[in-house]
Amino acid sequence: MLEKKQKSLDQIRADILSKNICLDLAQEAKNLVMGHGDLDAEIVFIGEAPGKLEDEAGKPFVGASGKFLDSMLEKIGLDRTNVFITNIVKYRPPKNRDPLQKEKEDFLPFLYREIELIKPKIIVTLGRHSMEFFLPSKLIGEVHGTVFDIDINGQKIKLLPLYHPAAAMYKGSLRSTLEQDFLKIKKLIKKLN
Repeated sequence: MLEKKQKSLDQIRADILSKNICLDLAQEAKNLVMGHGDLDAEIVFIGEAPGKLEDEAGKPFVGASGKFLDSMLEKIGLDRTNVFITNIVKYRPPKNRDPLQKEKEDFLPFLYREIELIKPKIIVTLGRHSMEFFLPSKLIGEVHGTVFDIDINGQKIKLLPLYHPAAAMYKGSLRSTLEQDFLKIKKLIKKLN
């Protein structure tokens, strides 16, 4: 089963490349950064786009934000081997600028394919860019840490929007908020199992 899922993930990657999705970003990036982790994960974390270190490594959340994410996972008894981590945009935007709306829209079908492949029980969005596709009329400052029920092509999923780890690193006051919100993941897992 995992082998079949890996082939499907490889196909998503091949389709992004063959369809020249966000070619302008691709030409400036070193790597297409696909989702990574447990293909049977109950939890999928979705960020916005790769940064410099992610672009170099070809894996999501390997820089400072990734280390912070790892430490928060550890606090709730998880690590990267238990979850799947991805981004909406799969190429690094130049100079780490925010991804453009068009770039996010171009990659959205591929994100949905990743979600359909993994079949998580919980999606945790990291930051406003990933949250706004699932909750377009909401503001991260108002809904962070709140659990929502969403449906993706008939699949019922719990959605938990959180601040991006980078925001908590740059704005110290958000750190404890993010850590408290993160504890809700553990409660959600217990409730769903």
